[in-house]
Amino acid sequence: MNIYIGNLNSKASEAQLNELFKQFGDVNSVKIITDRHNGESQGFGFVEMDKETDGIKAIDKLNNAKFMSQKIEVSEAM
Repeated sequence: MNIYIGNLNSKASEAQLNELFKQFGDVNSVKIITDRHNGESQGFGFVEMDKETDGIKAIDKLNNAKFMSQKIEVSEAM
């Protein structure tokens, strides 16, 4: 299941997102989208989880949760 994460703190790392999501199940990949010119975070990213049931649980628990002092938006990626 591919999951969108928005309103990420600019200092968030892919390793930190992996730690956040792996409590709900196996994480296949994590990607924070960065500006290709300066390498800075664009404030959103994607997590791919192995099982859809784990992804749904993560979305339910993490949407509007605080992560690194910011309320993140978590939903199924379109």
